[in-house]
Amino acid sequence: MTRPLLSVLWLLSTFFSGATPNPIRLQPTALPINPAGFYISTVTDQRTERNAAIRLVMAPDQSAQSVELAGGLTGGIREFVVRSLRNDRKLRPIAMRLVQFKLTESAIGNKVSGQFTATIAFDLIGKNDDDSEVSSRLTTYQGGARYTRPVEQTTVVEQTIRQTITASLRSLNEYMKREIDRDERLATKLRLVFTDDSRVTTDDTVHYNPDRPLSWSDFQARPRSGSHYAAEVFTSFSYEGRSSVENGTITANLLIKTYMLKSSSWVRDLALNDYSLNHEQRHFDIARLITERFKRKLTPERLTLTDYNSEIQYQFIESFRDMNELQKQYDRETQHGINQAAQAFWNQKIDAELRSYGFNR
Repeated sequence: MTRPLLSVLWLLSTFFSGATPNPIRLQPTALPINPAGFYISTVTDQRTERNAAIRLVMAPDQSAQSVELAGGLTGGIREFVVRSLRNDRKLRPIAMRLVQFKLTESAIGNKVSGQFTATIAFDLIGKNDDDSEVSSRLTTYQGGARYTRPVEQTTVVEQTIRQTITASLRSLNEYMKREIDRDERLATKLRLVFTDDSRVTTDDTVHYNPDRPLSWSDFQARPRSGSHYAAEVFTSFSYEGRSSVENGTITANLLIKTYMLKSSSWVRDLALNDYSLNHEQRHFDIARLITERFKRKLTPERLTLTDYNSEIQYQFIESFRDMNELQKQYDRETQHGINQAAQAFWNQKIDAELRSYGFNR
């Protein structure tokens, strides 16, 4: 016997209105995506609207009601991703963040109209030197869908959510394939290249060059009034850095400058002799020694990919402090060159370290 249509609808209405909706379980499936150097490490809910993410019409002439994902919103999505996508934890960890995730339905007679909108952000997860977590935004996917379904059939809901999540993962994978070899944040290796600025110029700056020692003509400032010294040389060092990425390797190019400024260096007539000039040259040599020590502190093993610039700057500041201390020690022990025995000792000490760095004096 065939039941009247109204009777069937009444039974469906009674059934749906009296029952708690079953959670929606996303069906895992082997996704046709070969992750380009990443895995999804976490799924987090960062929606500004913290009300129900999914609201479905479960019976004719009724308003939509909240329906959960099996395992919860983030738990259900993470389970689907882990079971559907290769999860190689040796690769780069990516955080999947739900910025917008909203599916709402409304009844139109015996039909249900649904609208789903999703904004999903993907962040690279890294570590600071203190092992604290740091994240960097990579890409954001925006998508969704509209659909119409029979009131008694909800299969399309799971399909819509699953397809949108799959589309976001595909978008992430395309981004990674495109950027993995050229985005510094995704690099896996670090290479340092040092270049010494040893130019011989005629301007105010004398760049350190073993073939171009100091001469008294480089001391062009007026003697400082009130100073008890016979001469004073201004020496220092600095660096300029630029980086590039190729095939997943960061190359940090550092231009190192050890220099003396003519306009800040001076000598009195009574000190115009070779002995005094050697004392001032050794100040210049000490600046070069510190520069070489600075370079040897900067090894890929001691630098992190996520924060190598900060580490270089830190080591530079430390080296600059070391230079000032060593210059003071040199002047203190040689009594600014008056103690000839101490001066001879420092001459030998400086020359030995210079030779260890490949400089022949």
